[in-house]
Amino acid sequence: MTAIKNAVRNGTPISVSAIARQAGGARSLLHRHRDLLALVHAAELEPAGQDGAASPVSRASLQADLTNAQARNARPAARIRLLEKRPSQAMSAQAWRESGLGAPADIDELHCRITRLEQQNVELTDRCA
Repeated sequence: MTAIKNAVRNGTPISVSAIARQAGGARSLLHRHRDLLALVHAAELEPAGQDGAASPVSRASLQADLTNAQARNARPAARIRLLEKRPSQAMSAQAWRESGLGAPADIDELHCRITRLEQQNVELTDRCA
């Protein structure tokens, strides 16, 4: 971490090899520690000349912000599409009821009851025989 800060402060080129060399370690150490490797890659992407006092904005952080903003926008967009469909669905259901093309609810209920009674009649007939 200190080697990265020093490289940024001194304006030296930042790479995995350079940071490992400055820290006195091997590159494999950085590759084994993903968090350190991510810091090196983030420092590589930062514009030269930024010091630690300024709020560094890396390409990776901007990409993450963009992805999060797109996800936040997708949820309301899906909700809006759903809400836009509701009036159309309600109007079509009302038109269907008013057209008389569909059977009224009470007739459907009577058909169900007739079916149940016919089934009971068949069962009783089978018992008596």
